[in-house]
Amino acid sequence: MMRILLANEARSGAGGVETYLAATADGLRARGHEVALLFANSAADAGPTTIAAADSWSVADAGLAASVGAARQWRPDVCFAHNMRDLAIDQALIEAGPVVKMMHGYFGTCVSGQKAFLSPSPAACDRVCGPACLVFYGPRRCGRLRPLEVMTNYRWAARQRALFPRYRSVVVASRHMRDEYVAHGVDAGRVHAIPLFGVRPVSDRGQTGVRHPDPDAGDLDVLFLGRMTDLKGPSLLLDAVTRAARSLGRRVSLVMAGEGPLKDALRAKAAQSAGVEARFPGWVDAAARSALLARAQMLAVPSVWPEPFGLVGLEAAVCGVPSVAFDVGGIGEWLTDAVNGRLIPPADTPAMADAIAALLRDPAQRTRLAEGARAVAARFSPEAHLSQLETVLDRARTQ
Repeated sequence: MMRILLANEARSGAGGVETYLAATADGLRARGHEVALLFANSAADAGPTTIAAADSWSVADAGLAASVGAARQWRPDVCFAHNMRDLAIDQALIEAGPVVKMMHGYFGTCVSGQKAFLSPSPAACDRVCGPACLVFYGPRRCGRLRPLEVMTNYRWAARQRALFPRYRSVVVASRHMRDEYVAHGVDAGRVHAIPLFGVRPVSDRGQTGVRHPDPDAGDLDVLFLGRMTDLKGPSLLLDAVTRAARSLGRRVSLVMAGEGPLKDALRAKAAQSAGVEARFPGWVDAAARSALLARAQMLAVPSVWPEPFGLVGLEAAVCGVPSVAFDVGGIGEWLTDAVNGRLIPPADTPAMADAIAALLRDPAQRTRLAEGARAVAARFSPEAHLSQLETVLDRARTQ
């Protein structure tokens, strides 16, 4: 058995990384490993998901030297590191012992981290990160047009790439992301694609598991869970739902759960969209998320950036909810068209509208795709992920 130090920016948060780490920490303990946590933010920071660990240290509260020193005294066999904006923390951990780094995004491989252009139209970027990115950044709207921020991010990406050779291994969630890091110089034998798993939500009665109701009994047609930003495509989804309502000749109910800079504009747009009954509840906790998934006929993933994996789709699949998504990044590795949902060409709003309308029109198809979603969730299981992860961590500590 191993003593595994987890490292992440936050102990609590609303993001997929915290959801993943909370479940992974529990899973590793259940397999007999000891788990501790070092995190960058203050212990006072709160969020809907908390990574449980009997021993934990905050860099913000205790300082870098003291917190890393305390973690070293815990005598970990290996560190499993995750999102970390302050790369001095990663460097200190590397100097203290073997580190396996999990890349949840395009860290070190893109100046903005988005790996997408927004101009003249949203599109994924397949460039290798380097000086030429600074030439494209402004004209192609790679990110916010703030010169100081661009240069800061460019230097940060270069620092992150400089650490690539010092990690014992790099873990990613999809073959798409493995190819990305190999293209940026990480030895192929040190990059491991270990697919993520859907975390079974907690119901509003405190019980695990959600039973997806009969397709005709639900009162929520389309569910979106995510940040309200251009990259996540919520405006494209609203356009698609409006088209679908027109095609069906009835109102379509839509819940867009999340926060972000587009929320107010989306709310105003929805109010003017004929045939759409939209709600914007903000971020939702586990119980509310569970209740929404129990009522949803489908989950929409309208991202225009190349999602590294798209974990939200597997979370829905655990509940028997099929997904309708644009075919970007790693999404096609868990979503097969006409098997567990509908896979749509990138940014093709009319095609997404047609898929939504077809699913709402056809209860038999929804039932078949719901069964396919459950089958996919069973294949992408926590047990499969943890078994592969254990092998990588054990190899790193003995190298």
